[in-house]
Amino acid sequence: MPQITLYTTLICPYCHRAKRLLKRKGVVFQEIAVDRDPAQFDIMVNRSRRYTVPQIFIDDRAIGGYDDLALLDERGELDALLELTR
Repeated sequence: MPQITLYTTLICPYCHRAKRLLKRKGVVFQEIAVDRDPAQFDIMVNRSRRYTVPQIFIDDRAIGGYDDLALLDERGELDALLELTR
């Protein structure tokens, strides 16, 4: 199973949507709250080159935000990235 990392903030509705989608898929993910740790915000920006949350990574692949994740799911591509299909 791939390593999934979400950079989030507490008040971000799109962060909550991304977590809900991934929980519905039944996958385990690491959540890093950048509003509680400014150093993690810098790491997120360095990895993604973006300043908004959520920033979602599957292994080392930058997925983007919630809209990008939802689009992958809508296209039927997310399950393969999450290794849910064989």
